[in-house]
Amino acid sequence: MKNGQVEVQGLQVNYKRIKDEDYISLTDIAKVVNATDPSGVIRNWMSNKDSFAFYSLWEEINNPNFNSVEMRRIKTEEVGYNRFTMTPKRWKTEFNAIGIIPSAGKYSAGTFAHRDIAFELRVG
Repeated sequence: MKNGQVEVQGLQVNYKRIKDEDYISLTDIAKVVNATDPSGVIRNWMSNKDSFAFYSLWEEINNPNFNSVEMRRIKTEEVGYNRFTMTPKRWKTEFNAIGIIPSAGKYSAGTFAHRDIAFELRVG
């Protein structure tokens, strides 16, 4: 695994290379919107109906072990309602997702996402 950092418009963004794929720090990107709570920015983005449709489709195309049955249930019963909240940890554990990699805690590097997904996080 190769780790690195790149500067994008004055912002330092970390990345990881995992199994020949680039994963970019959503946490670093989200700090543009809210430096004190980037996880809230990520959670809000993941809870958006259109964002959910995008990263769900990415998983269906790229992840043979994705729990698409549970995803369809959530899409029908929760997505689009105010009560719907998706977090990186929930996405990883309940859906066997590989496109978003959560990390939490004091010494965490933050949440990373496959470059296809990370580039969809709009911050401004």
